[in-house]
Amino acid sequence: MPAPENRFKRALADGRAQIGLWLGLANAYTAELCAGAGFDWLLIDGEHAPNSIPTTLAQIQAIQRGSSSQVVVRVPIGETWLIKQVLDLGAQTILVPMVETAEQARELVRAVRYPPNGVRGVGAALARASAFNRIGDYLQTADREVCLLVQVENRAGLEALDAIASVDGVDGVFVGPADLAADMGFLGRPGAPEVQAAVEDALRRILSHGKAAGILTSDQALARRYLEIGATFVAVGSDVGLLVGATNALIKQFRDDDVAATPRSGGY
Repeated sequence: MPAPENRFKRALADGRAQIGLWLGLANAYTAELCAGAGFDWLLIDGEHAPNSIPTTLAQIQAIQRGSSSQVVVRVPIGETWLIKQVLDLGAQTILVPMVETAEQARELVRAVRYPPNGVRGVGAALARASAFNRIGDYLQTADREVCLLVQVENRAGLEALDAIASVDGVDGVFVGPADLAADMGFLGRPGAPEVQAAVEDALRRILSHGKAAGILTSDQALARRYLEIGATFVAVGSDVGLLVGATNALIKQFRDDDVAATPRSGGY
C-alpha cells in the first residue's frame, strides 16, 4: 500500500485554484470547526502562531478527521530536523518562509526527500505518516506525495525568484506581501501600489516557470484579482481575523444601540 495521495499537490499540478484559510489560533478545536467550512486547504502556522509539535499534530488530526480540507504546515524556519518532524506527523505539504536563494530551495527539496534523493531521516516505523509502519510501501512512495512550497517575501527573494522557481522539486512559490512591504519601505502597507505591482509581477513570474503561485490576503477584491492573474493557491483570510472582525462588529452593534437608546437632556 502506498503513501496517501496528496490531493492538494495534484490540484496545483493540474492548475486548479485552491482557496484556503490561515490558522493562527493554535487550537485543534477551532481547526476542526474551520475544517467543516469546506476550504480546499487550511494552513497551520508555525511561524507567527504559538504552535509546537504537539499542537500542530492535534490540529492535523482534527482537520483530517472527516474533512476534505488539505493540511498545509508553515514551519517557523527551514531546518531539516524540524521539517522531518512535521512530515512524520503526517503533513504532506510544507511551506517554508524566507527563502532567498535557489541553493536554499535545493536544500529544502533534499530535506523533504529520503535518500538517495535527499536527507530526510528514516524513522517511519515510529511515525504517524506511515500509519505507524502499517503502510508497507511508505518509504518507497512518500517522496512523490510531499508538496514543497517556498515563501519569497523580501527584495532578495524577488531578485532570485526566477532561479528559485526553476528548482526541480519546488511545487509552488508563495509571495508574502506583509514582509515584502516592510522590506520595500512600506511597513504595514501591503496594499501600497508599489508593493502590489511587485506582488503581481512575482505571481506572473512564478506561473511562467510552470509552478503554482500562492498568496494570503483578507482583502476579497485583492484575492479575486490574484485569482484572475492565475494564482493557484490563495488564502482568503485567517481564523484570527474572522474572530476579531466578528467580535468587534458584535460589540459595536450593541454599543451603538446603547448610545442610540440613551435619553438625552435638553429641549425637544
